Amino acid sequence: MGDRAKFVPGFLVKWLKKTIHEDEVNAFLWETRDEKGVVWLESCVRYLGMNLEIVGKENLPDPNDGKLYTFVSNHPLGGADGVALGAVIGRHYNGKFKYLVNDLLMFLPGLAPVCIPINKTGRQGRAFPQMVEDGFSSDNHMLMFPAGLCSRKQNGVIRDLKWTKTFITKSVQKHRDIVPIHFSGQNSEKFYRIANICKRLHLKVNIAMLFLVDEMYKNRNQSFRVSIGKPIPWQTFDKSKSATDWAQYVQDQVYSL
Repeated sequence: MGDRAKFVPGFLVKWLKKTIHEDEVNAFLWETRDEKGVVWLESCVRYLGMNLEIVGKENLPDPNDGKLYTFVSNHPLGGADGVALGAVIGRHYNGKFKYLVNDLLMFLPGLAPVCIPINKTGRQGRAFPQMVEDGFSSDNHMLMFPAGLCSRKQNGVIRDLKWTKTFITKSVQKHRDIVPIHFSGQNSEKFYRIANICKRLHLKVNIAMLFLVDEMYKNRNQSFRVSIGKPIPWQTFDKSKSATDWAQYVQDQVYSL
């Protein structure tokens, strides 16, 4: 914002700092400044007091089977769920995984080493296909939230928006089986109201994202169920359906866990 920051009313700055929990977040980042990757993610889980009940952990493929996998999950919380799954997958596979995440998360030093940043606009937007290609061509497992955004409440039901097909097309191309995961939990009614208002107003800026840090703190010291399904062989995704339809199929499988 630069010089324009001086034109922002003081009360708005104060409200914003409170909403994003600036002091608390900065204190945690300073405390964990020397931690990276899985170690940092596990510190986040402890800091948030997350109690994870993992169901179907036996469905996680053997780290020594010589294969690479694509792990896909719903995205109910928009932050803490990603941290928790990264800690679980990262520990099981000795840190050999990468997220496809919003590029804003690259500002978190502990998270950056396990991220492939996504920004579909501007200069990086033109490099996006190659970044995804490089991620799937690497020797890392991939962890993705194919909805892109966290879940929304529509017609009284909290569920992801439509999943994009990238995880299908790249997994087939690179012969990666897909492991479906369902993460329980939800954000506040206030969050869903704001998200729906933004949708009705056709706002291009994702204002709801501004409240995700506050939602994360509201979800502190909660219990969450992580259900891991059996790997789906990449050969399943044949020409009988389009990649978009197969993405919907996997999303339905996730919600059936």
